[in-house]
Amino acid sequence: MRNIAVFAALAAAALGAEKFGKALTLSQPMPVGTILAKPEEFTGKLVQVKGKATEVCQMMGCWLQIQDGDKAIRFKVKDGEIMFPKNAVGRSVVAEGVLKKIELNQQQAVAWAKHEADERGQKFDPAKIKGGMTIYQIQGAGAILLD
Repeated sequence: MRNIAVFAALAAAALGAEKFGKALTLSQPMPVGTILAKPEEFTGKLVQVKGKATEVCQMMGCWLQIQDGDKAIRFKVKDGEIMFPKNAVGRSVVAEGVLKKIELNQQQAVAWAKHEADERGQKFDPAKIKGGMTIYQIQGAGAILLD
């Protein structure tokens, strides 16, 4: 299995891919839909996903939204540790990290939604947030941008 990961890294380098963070260690990605269908089975575990980057943090480049079919998940790295290019939208990405469960009360959910709206340059109405929320995201360790 380790040889597959090494081969994948070499192939990515030969194709002009951009590597971010740590080297990928899992042999193959898992569908985002599989993770989101039963997130409790994967919470706290190392996962790898592949898909298209549909959004990138425009403030610090600290996260990617990764779309795989009709499912999407956020791949978040520590601020300042990795900076994804803001023009990565539309590129294929393979990303690896630990699935995290984030539970927010109503006040925290309002703050999170406001931050999201600010990042996207959208209007925000706190009255639309009626309660708490649970978010699943991958705490990023490493990623490869392709294409």
